[in-house]
Amino acid sequence: MKNSILVLLLLFSGSLLAQSVKISGTVKDSLGNPLELANIIANNTADGSLENYAITNPKGEFNFNVSAGAEYKLVASFLGLKPSEKTIQIPEDSEDIQLDFSLFSNENELEGVELVYEMPVTIKGDTIVYNADSFTNGTERKLGDVLKKLPGVEVNDDGEIEIEGKKVSKVMVEGKDFFDGDSKIATKNIPADAVSKVEVLKNHNDVGQLRGLGNDQDNIAVNIKLKEGKKNFWFGEIEGGLGEGDKTRYLASTKLFYYSPETSINLIGNANNTGDVPFTFRDYFNFTGGFRNFNQRGGTNFSINDSGLGFLIMQNNRANEIRTKFGAANFSQEINDGLDVSGFAIFSDNETDFVQKSIRTYVRDGVEETTTNNSEQANRLGMLKLSTVYKPNANFQLDYDVLGKKSKQEEYSDVLSIFSDGAVVNPIEENKENDPFSINQNLNVYYTLNEKNIFAGYVQHLYQKEDPFYNALVQIQPFAGILPLQEDPLGFDVNQQKTIESNKVDAKIDYYYVINNKSNLNLTLGSTLSSQNFDSSIFQRLSGGETNTFSQQDLVNDVTYNFTDLFLGAHYKFKTGKFTFTPGLTLHHYMLKNQQNGIEDTESNTMVLPDLFTIIELKKSENIRLDYQMTAEYTDVNNFAEGYVFNNYNRLFRGNRDIENAIYHNVNLGYFNINMYNFTNIFGGINYSRKVDAIKTFTAFEQINQVSTPINSNFVDETISGNGRFQKTFRKIKTNLSASVSYSKLNSLVANGADFINTESENFTQNYQASVESNFKIPLNFEVGYNRLINNYNNGGRDNTFYTDRPFVNAQVDFLKGFTFEADWSYYNYTNKEDTVSNEYSFVGASLFYRQKDSPWEFRLDGTNLLDVESLNNDSFTENYNTTSQYFVQPRILMASIKYNL
Repeated sequence: MKNSILVLLLLFSGSLLAQSVKISGTVKDSLGNPLELANIIANNTADGSLENYAITNPKGEFNFNVSAGAEYKLVASFLGLKPSEKTIQIPEDSEDIQLDFSLFSNENELEGVELVYEMPVTIKGDTIVYNADSFTNGTERKLGDVLKKLPGVEVNDDGEIEIEGKKVSKVMVEGKDFFDGDSKIATKNIPADAVSKVEVLKNHNDVGQLRGLGNDQDNIAVNIKLKEGKKNFWFGEIEGGLGEGDKTRYLASTKLFYYSPETSINLIGNANNTGDVPFTFRDYFNFTGGFRNFNQRGGTNFSINDSGLGFLIMQNNRANEIRTKFGAANFSQEINDGLDVSGFAIFSDNETDFVQKSIRTYVRDGVEETTTNNSEQANRLGMLKLSTVYKPNANFQLDYDVLGKKSKQEEYSDVLSIFSDGAVVNPIEENKENDPFSINQNLNVYYTLNEKNIFAGYVQHLYQKEDPFYNALVQIQPFAGILPLQEDPLGFDVNQQKTIESNKVDAKIDYYYVINNKSNLNLTLGSTLSSQNFDSSIFQRLSGGETNTFSQQDLVNDVTYNFTDLFLGAHYKFKTGKFTFTPGLTLHHYMLKNQQNGIEDTESNTMVLPDLFTIIELKKSENIRLDYQMTAEYTDVNNFAEGYVFNNYNRLFRGNRDIENAIYHNVNLGYFNINMYNFTNIFGGINYSRKVDAIKTFTAFEQINQVSTPINSNFVDETISGNGRFQKTFRKIKTNLSASVSYSKLNSLVANGADFINTESENFTQNYQASVESNFKIPLNFEVGYNRLINNYNNGGRDNTFYTDRPFVNAQVDFLKGFTFEADWSYYNYTNKEDTVSNEYSFVGASLFYRQKDSPWEFRLDGTNLLDVESLNNDSFTENYNTTSQYFVQPRILMASIKYNL
């Protein structure tokens, strides 16, 4: 059945392509010089609709296809020149057509006057402007639906925007940050019908004085231009719905937006129990609020880590039940020409139930553990940020930001662990709680003394406090040789308290000396100062209400840890021909002080860390990049505290006060080619990482119980990965082909008496996908594709290979007047090499919309998991074990909803 669908859709798309005529030619100026990046559009004279378009290559050449049997008006245009028009009639039996254009200067043209004809794509320097209406068919709902149809633009499964294979660092609306540039909130909430143009800003830098001085090639921003009817007015939508599944389902959502030249306001709210999570636990930890690592090429990798308890962080489609409440507000206000104030507030309350069955095989001795885990998790997350930008003139800018983050995390798990071929059955109840809080402040100053001398100063302060609490009630005594537990008729009720308080200050001054328009020198002076306090204790609750407190030195932590990095760096950027080189050296002096158990240890170290960035501009839209960095990685207090702490019911961890830094060598080679002439996008890259003196965990096993401590490994870890994507558009058909492979060779150190055994683990992952999708103005559009994932794990000579094959089809049909039907189908075939693990399932979703033209009301019916699939599979590996898991998912849900568009 699925093969028949694929064949029919491919034949349908092929027949559409066959009924076309190719138009090619050149565009030149009045002197006969070819014009690169000129636009040519073909409008159907019968209804004025855009049939196709092209952009000229460096030789001024263009080509595109149009449907036969119609009359077209062709318009060629170029910035600063007068457009040229030609009207042609193309018979049904017409052959390919050659057509040339000559453009002349427009003496009466005023700067800033827009052309009557909207160009689908306009390229000027590092800015690409897409006219949204040239690519959409009117059925798009959100910004993400629009972006997916733009050449060279992708929206991944997490809602993040990718351009040329790189994630977009910032999203703006009318030049104002949308929730500090978070692309996921933008793609899932901004209405599609409000979008006029999408501006892609490559080599982006928020500070005009620094533009072009550093290496901003990976900084890409997107600015959304709104349609005229959406400015100076409130717009948005209000939606409500009810449904049935295994219980009553509900949905309530509102999105309101206001934009004027001086003011922007965005309000978003959502409450549902359908599995749609606008802001996840993972999003909370990844959300920077606009704060960036301003010394990312400085050579040091040191950050304050999450000291929590490994709360379950899973994708929404792996949850058995989700109940969510979400609210967000964002504003920006221009006080005067030199002062802008902005801010946002985000609140999320998610309750999630997980049901998971896993088979875990341990590398050292092949012990197999089967677990069934039923978990209930509650995450309440909140953020508040205020920002000011003061820029009285072009030579001075001052930025100040303050971001507060507060959350309350709770998780209860009922676990059944079975191992030793079923001989040991251990029921466990786990409780985890954490109430972390952090506040981050940032002050930046930029000053241009003159055209040759530019200064930038940065200060960033982070305060963070965590108090994770862990409780486990087990029936079999854990870690008998370490924990002095007392026998109790109700089992062993083990508890752990931790408090981690961190203060971190980063500061640096950058000086740029502009030698000429092709070279500059950058000198950097800065420091990182960190102070952390770590306290923990373990105790046992007894059924009689008493407490068995452990005061042994190795079960209590009281640690003060200070880290200091003083650095001086120099980078020289110069351009010669097609090459741009930026070599650099940074001199670091590190100082560490660790005080615990009445003993104070100090350490100092000095090293020089090099880096190099090279870019070869083959063409304006084609380049090769080489990036090398040598990095010193230092760890925070979590790896220094020598008292035991729980990571899980069967995992204890203790730090190592003698741990030293690791050295990472990382090389990345990338190729990017965006060809608007033949509508082909190609990009790919190879990355190699080599880790020397890596900080590894030395693990002692007793069946499934593990006791780990960090050490510096004498064995080298290596990872090499590659990825590539090919995308080509044939009129209204877009083809995609992507591949990613990764091979890693890692070493795990396992205790063997007083010594250890090094076990080498190899992981080879392959992911391939091919798809074809359409973007017709006619009623039917589709996407059809195939994905194959191969995971091969070889841990200590134990080889495991897992395969996941996934064909998929998405279709959209417009019918009658105002009706739209959408459906998506994905078939999963999950097996292992020996065919001892197998699971086949299909996910089907469908939606029916009704909206009359120009009506603010929309009515819809939605169905998710229509085949009522119960579970899905996943596999993973670490250096000590590999795991095959089964996740039970939400059942079939049918929803009816009404939306009102303001």
